[in-house]
Amino acid sequence: MASGGAGKARGGAGGAAAYYDTAYGTSEERGWRPWIVPLIVIVSVAVFVVEMLVNDCPAHSSPFGSCTARFLRRFSFQPLHENPLLGPSASTLEKMGGLSWDKVVNSHQGWRLITSIFLHAGLIHLIINMFSLLFIGIRLEQQFGFLRVGLIYLISGFGGDVLSALFLRNGISVGASGALFGLLGSMLSELITNWTIYSNRVAAIFTLGFIIVINLAIGLLPHVDNFAHIGGFITGFLLGFVFLPRPQFGWMRRHDLPQSSQPRSKYKGYQYVLWIIALLLLLAGFTVSLVMLFKGKNGNDHCHWCHYLDCVPTSKWTCDSS
Repeated sequence: MASGGAGKARGGAGGAAAYYDTAYGTSEERGWRPWIVPLIVIVSVAVFVVEMLVNDCPAHSSPFGSCTARFLRRFSFQPLHENPLLGPSASTLEKMGGLSWDKVVNSHQGWRLITSIFLHAGLIHLIINMFSLLFIGIRLEQQFGFLRVGLIYLISGFGGDVLSALFLRNGISVGASGALFGLLGSMLSELITNWTIYSNRVAAIFTLGFIIVINLAIGLLPHVDNFAHIGGFITGFLLGFVFLPRPQFGWMRRHDLPQSSQPRSKYKGYQYVLWIIALLLLLAGFTVSLVMLFKGKNGNDHCHWCHYLDCVPTSKWTCDSS
């Protein structure tokens, strides 16, 4: 949550390591040395340090009280009543490039759809997201390399931000969780498109499905941007069909096989079909969403129940984010 309830943080997507223990144990050897995921973590931590440097809590009075951890001086956090995640103010997040519908649409600052991925609302928010990224991203990068995983991360984060901006007009939204949910989505589609190479696929898909459902359910709590989670997940799910199909069994060693046993194509027919469908859906989805966004359309006008995907009101809390 950004300061004073004025924004939404994107919660982490953890627990994916159990999926790898189930699904990847029998797949082909890991041949990539991960570096893009550690680099993203380093950049995100560095950006958070800059956030706190720019925030400079002691230099600005707050109606919520004194700064938290004042011994950190310029790097001290906003009062807990303003930002319980131990971080900067909403105004600092906006200044640093946080996602704001008004800035994106009316001030034509579309770059915020990317920069907000690397911002975090607080130290707790940062730690949760970065540990989740390490658990999910390292093993994916070991399997598929830095280029494909890096593209899925960035494009999924962008897709999450687009959906968030379409439905949430109040406050500032920041965080990497749209990108993280994109990695989770790509793991699910990777399992589907490479279904025939796994011997324990049923257990793997139930494990992964449970992780995804739990993390999306957490997003129904107030002050968590679940639209970023959903948008990132859908984007990553489709990107997995495009970027993560594996060659069919025997393709890499086809020259050592008899002519009659050599596979005729690198991928199976259904993988090509899924690739085409996913690519078309991605292009159509981004085109329609971006046109709606920059025309100032409100997604809630076209989907009157969609606000329940972001927050479900109960007797314990409300979902008013104003």
